[in-house]
Amino acid sequence: MKHDDTSLFRFDNTDEIICGVDEAGRGPLAGAVYAAAVILDPARPVTGLRDSKKLSESRRDALAEEIKANALAWAVAFCAEAEIDELNILHASMLAMRRAVERLQVAPTLALIDGNRCPVMPIRSEAIVKGDDKVPAISAASILAKTARDASLMSLHQQYPMYGFDQHKGYPTAMHLERLRLHGVSPVHRRSFAPVRNLLGQELKA
Repeated sequence: MKHDDTSLFRFDNTDEIICGVDEAGRGPLAGAVYAAAVILDPARPVTGLRDSKKLSESRRDALAEEIKANALAWAVAFCAEAEIDELNILHASMLAMRRAVERLQVAPTLALIDGNRCPVMPIRSEAIVKGDDKVPAISAASILAKTARDASLMSLHQQYPMYGFDQHKGYPTAMHLERLRLHGVSPVHRRSFAPVRNLLGQELKA
C-alpha cells in the first residue's frame, strides 16, 4: 500500500507498534547498501528529525546517537556488493530493509517504508513517498542508515585510499570515475553498475 498524504500517518490504535524503515546507498558504485529500522519511544521524543540528506554530517551524527539512546528499538543491516550484483540494487535494498526489521529487539506490528514499494515481510507494511521527511520514525531510520553507511565507507577508505572513498562515499563523481579508470576495479566495487561493468569490459579486451 502506498500513501503520500501526511494526514494518513495518524494512527488511532494505541496498540500499534510502528517502525520506520529506510535505506542508504542505492546510487554509489562501491560499498554495501544499508538499511535501518527504528521504533521511536513516544515518552522520549527526539527533536529535529528529518530526511538525513537535509542534515549536516555533524547533525546527523549527533541525532544518530540520540536515536540509539532513546528509541524503543533500532537495528541496522546491509546487503554486500556481491549480493547487489546477484540480486540487483532494488532487490538488495528490499532485502537490507527486511533484515533491519527482523533484527529489531521489539517486534513491530506495522512497518512504514520510505519510497513507493515495500519489502516482502511477515508483518504489515505501507510505503510512503518521501516518508523520510514526513514520518519521524522513517526520518530516524534514514539517519541511522546514512551514518552507518558513511562509517563503512570511511573504513573502506582505510583499505583502498587510492579511490578517495572518504570524499565521495562511493558515488559516481568525476573524481571517483577518474580514480576508477586509473586504479581499476576493487573488490568492493559493484560490478553490475554500468561504469564499473564497462571498465571491466575494457580490461577484458585489453
